[in-house]
Formats: sequence, C-alpha cells, structure tokens
Amino acid sequence: MPENKDKKYKSGFAVIAGRSNAGKSTLLNALIGTKLAITTDKPQTTRHTIQGVLHDERGQIVFVDTPGLLFKKKDVLTKALNKKAKDSLLGVEIILYMADPTRAIGSEEQYLLRVLEDIKTPKILVINKIDVRNSKYLEDYRELADKFDDVVEISALYNKHLKTLVNKIFEYLPEGEPIYPEFQLTNVDNKFWFAEIIREKIFVQMYQEVPYNINVEVDEMETRDNDILYIHAIIEVGDTRYKKMIIGHGGRKIKEIGSSARKDLEKITGGKVFLDLEVEVEPRWMEKI
Repeated sequence: MPENKDKKYKSGFAVIAGRSNAGKSTLLNALIGTKLAITTDKPQTTRHTIQGVLHDERGQIVFVDTPGLLFKKKDVLTKALNKKAKDSLLGVEIILYMADPTRAIGSEEQYLLRVLEDIKTPKILVINKIDVRNSKYLEDYRELADKFDDVVEISALYNKHLKTLVNKIFEYLPEGEPIYPEFQLTNVDNKFWFAEIIREKIFVQMYQEVPYNINVEVDEMETRDNDILYIHAIIEVGDTRYKKMIIGHGGRKIKEIGSSARKDLEKITGGKVFLDLEVEVEPRWMEKI
C-alpha cells in the first residue's frame, strides 16, 4: 500500500454510466493514461464492463466503463447491453453519470435518472464535452444538479478538469484496502484487450449493420522467432453475407482491418506483431456477450 501519513487510504469502485456515445470510454482511457477501452463514433462500441485502476497516494479508484444505454434499437444485443449497464450500478462506491450536452435529454437520460433516484450511492454529474462551443443543451443538464451530490464539467477528449473530478471522487470514497496490486491497470487480460482493438478497427472500417453482427476472439498468442508476437484472432459473424463483406474483394478489406489493428497492437506491446485474422460463420456468437 502506498505511504499516506496524513490521511487514511481510500479505495472503491466508481462506475461510469450514461447514454451511448457520451464519452465514457474516452474518460476511462484519459484517467488511466492508456487505451484500455476502444472508442468510435458508433453507438454500442462498448459491450463489456471494463475496469481501469487509478493508483494515487490517497488511495485507489477502480473505474468501471459500461455499455451505453440505447433505446432506439430493440434487438437481443441491445437488450443485453442495456441490462449490463443497469446491473453495473449496483455494488459500487460512487456513480459517475456522464452527460453529453450536445444532445437533448432523451429517454435514455430519463430512464437512468429514475433508476438513480432509488440508489443511495453518492452520485456525481459529469458534464462532458465542454470543449464544444455553444453546446445547445448545457443549461438543461446543469439544471439536473439538485439530483446529484456534486457536479463536475470536463472534457475527456482534451483532459480538462479531470484532476478536479478525481479529487471529488476521493472526497466520497470510503477508507479501504487496495483492490488491485500496485501497477495493475485493468481487470482484463491481453487476449481480451487485443481482441477489442481488432473489433474497434472493424467498427471504423465497416458500415451499417456489419459492426454489430460480429465478435472477435484471440485464441492464440505467442512470441516467435526474432521476438515477433504472433496473434491469431477469429472474427465471428452471423452469416456468410457478413463474412464476404469483412473479407472484401480479393481480401482487401480484411487486410486493411489487419494493418490498422497491427499498428495499434505494436504501439501497445512495443514490439513487432504478426496478426493473423480468420473470419468464421458462428450464428450463436451473441450468446457470448
């Protein structure tokens, strides 16, 4: 445990909740200082609850990134992700409600506000994207302040006022032992992390319904000759139509996805990576989410 002579050591879980595309994953990455959660401009990029650990002389904050709420779609995946988002609010020490003032308060916000009314956990309203000039709905979100214990306005993208947010969180955290060992930054292993990086590139490269009908799993990873990290990943799709689209004419699209993912993986690992991608039809892939 880090030395803290003046004050008691604090620790706890801080869940980041909110509407899809509010900037939750961007905030997690900015707070931890590395890319733990993938980010795109498409809704439902985040499918799993990913934890990022902030180590500080005052204590340890375990941030929990959650799938964003989305009510426009009624498919099985959306229902599963909405349930994950709601369940993540339980058993934590503090709730960070992430608001996007560039969008009007909608059904997702109203639903989450109703849920939060019955939860006694300390709640901070985090108004994101203050770097966006003339955010149309900023005052509407500020008027929600009386429903929360505190309010902090930030820009996750440009790291504005993140120290203020962390200070506020420590004010509400209880005393406790470290949850994770020193130097551990996340609860996910490399296979999961690398699979997410590949999935991010599919979200960026593909359009319409394709990104929402795939799953990625890394099933093999080993260091080979010349210290090259070999990674074999399977891209699972619901039917042959999506398989053809991801592979592309002459294998062009899968090569673009692989090249983009490999560059990120080499930045993360600090070494050379050989990325071997395979596309398989697996109609029941959604059961793994």
